Amino acid sequence: MFGTGGIRGPVGDVVTGEIALVVGRALASTGVERVVVGRDPRDSGRFLADALSAGLRECGTDVVHLGLAATPTVARSVQWKNADAGVSITASHNPETDNGIKLWNPSGQAFNADQREEITRRIEEEDFDLAKWDETGKKTHWADAHDRHVKTLVDAVEPADLSVVVDVGNGAGGVTADALYELGCDVETLNAQPDGRFPARPSEPTAENCQSLCNHVVATGADLGIAHDGDADRMMAVDETGEFISGDVLMTLFARQRAGNGETVATPVDTSLIVEDVLAEQGADVVRTQVGDVYVAERATESGVVFGGEQSGAWIWPDQTLCPDGSLAACRLVELIARKGSLSEIADNVGEYPIRRKNIEVDDKVGLMAALSHSVTDRYTDTTTIDGVRVSLDQGWFLIRARRTQPLVRIAAEARDPAAADDIFETANAFVADHMS
Repeated sequence: MFGTGGIRGPVGDVVTGEIALVVGRALASTGVERVVVGRDPRDSGRFLADALSAGLRECGTDVVHLGLAATPTVARSVQWKNADAGVSITASHNPETDNGIKLWNPSGQAFNADQREEITRRIEEEDFDLAKWDETGKKTHWADAHDRHVKTLVDAVEPADLSVVVDVGNGAGGVTADALYELGCDVETLNAQPDGRFPARPSEPTAENCQSLCNHVVATGADLGIAHDGDADRMMAVDETGEFISGDVLMTLFARQRAGNGETVATPVDTSLIVEDVLAEQGADVVRTQVGDVYVAERATESGVVFGGEQSGAWIWPDQTLCPDGSLAACRLVELIARKGSLSEIADNVGEYPIRRKNIEVDDKVGLMAALSHSVTDRYTDTTTIDGVRVSLDQGWFLIRARRTQPLVRIAAEARDPAAADDIFETANAFVADHMS
């Protein structure tokens, strides 16, 4: 039932009012007494939030409704309202046809595997603790979550006098514009009207989808541009020349800013080697996780881990919250630029290594990956199999992993120079080809 992003899929097929109702019943039946609920701008979120709330209240749990709210606002509000859990009705960066349900702990961490399995078990077994007629839950509304989030960010970040264009992407990320304004920035917004059809651009903040932002930054002479997805848990950036900054470079900038000698940064297995190389210069280290911000957040709970991130745009500062907070990331980036100089300069100082990627359509990705993992680990000693199989080599690395939601196997290879990257990629490609023949 649950993927790494919670329950997510097409409305009326995977995600229905019935699903929202039984998730509410199951969550309430785990003993939670108060739950915060918020939604992104997708219109289907209205009835899904109603259905979820009905299931919660039917089993005696009080509900605090935020209405339209960014996912990090929902996750932070669990603690602010002394609640036991939070629920975001969102499909994040997915297309407008989708919606979803994501569950949060008071720490801001998404529900872990054991918690998700308990919700699933209760739904499958219809194990719900329905309340008596006079013991059902109450519903209240909290209109101040947005302002509380803005104040929290302003208190956490130093003021800056920069010009910033914020592309909200018709999503729920208006907190960013307000926080940056309060921090002293000159702020201009694009696509700031919440609209779950995402008419201005696709919700995911990729380089291709952010061309209007790139052009606008150059045309207005802004210092940088910020882009969010539909629920603002992701943040990507554009420098003052209109260049879209890659996730690996942003990861390196944030990690270098936060991690000192003896400290650790959590990153997925497909993150660039540049992060390790830059952190090594200041005595910091990297710990690898499965792909998915939920796994990064789990590692970020460990001692010594001071930052975690995923190059898709999910950035986690565990001293603030274990939820990826795109608005916090935007404020941290502005703070960094105000201290260190233009975004293009500090990004160029990081540099990038050549990386090769390829998707291969397969019939039996589970069987193929089992065979590949056995062959690769037999041949190489420095391997990890936490998500696919990753091999570390003197000049770089390669990763072969199955895509969770598609019948695909993905190959990625990186090295410190192009020729080595090509050689490593061909080695990985040959492994896959041999096992498909």
